[in-house]
Amino acid sequence: MRNIILPAALLLCALFIAPSPLAAQGRYENVSEKIDGIERTGIVYLPSTLRAGAPIVTCVHGYGGKANPKSYDLDPVAEREGFAVLYPQGLKDPSGHTGFNVGYPMQKGMNVDDVKAISRLTLYTVKKYGLSRVNVFLTGMSNGGDICYLTALRGHHPFRAMAPVAGLDFTWSHRLYYATNPPAVPMFEIHGTEDRVSEWTGDPEGKGGWGAYLPVPMAVGYWAARNGCVSERTDTVPSKDPHSTHYIIRHFYEGAPSGNDVQLYQVVGAPHCWHNHDIDTGEEIWKFFRKFVK
Repeated sequence: MRNIILPAALLLCALFIAPSPLAAQGRYENVSEKIDGIERTGIVYLPSTLRAGAPIVTCVHGYGGKANPKSYDLDPVAEREGFAVLYPQGLKDPSGHTGFNVGYPMQKGMNVDDVKAISRLTLYTVKKYGLSRVNVFLTGMSNGGDICYLTALRGHHPFRAMAPVAGLDFTWSHRLYYATNPPAVPMFEIHGTEDRVSEWTGDPEGKGGWGAYLPVPMAVGYWAARNGCVSERTDTVPSKDPHSTHYIIRHFYEGAPSGNDVQLYQVVGAPHCWHNHDIDTGEEIWKFFRKFVK
């Protein structure tokens, strides 16, 4: 079943991640560091507005993808707001697909700690360009969203907040790390209700080929409860596309004593994508992260 589903999933991602208008003022540089004996690489966007001690957002690509800033809409926001963006490159798994190890069945035998690798490559980039060691944030799409959840469960250092897009919280990792009482962390998930790759309703039996995972509201609700949020408010906003039938139900989980609030954007009718057809995803992610900048 996995081999049947994968090509369609990758095609769907390609169709719904539109190239973003890149900010021309900044520059791109390649970064690399040897981690656990493997050369790990990525691309960093450095805006023309960059200052010493600026924040950094690490954006992780999906399964079968590559470190490609054009797939996202973060760089124009980074140019305006003055933060750097790091795009790590995943390794090939035993099936020949690039990605980040979150325990998919096809990643068995990969033996790569990608939570560690992404964290180390981010800190290397921070040091190389004189960025903030405190204002460090993590986002990603699909497989990149999965790694956000896994990083959060494992303790989330050095990241102050997470923003998975179409991400999954796997049953195995949730059970394993739940007992460790992971530290609170702000969490913001954006997810389509018609996502047929990372199902909104979860996949408790792992029939989709990724392994068993929680329903999205349950995955986000865990962090709302863990962070100590005591209230929820919702509103509904239309798609930015006047021709779209999609709309967004925004859930705000608030009142956490630590200030670690949680958000969930439920994009009704939307498929597996970065969602920039319906919302300005990069803008919304930075709006969330900016609340936690010190």
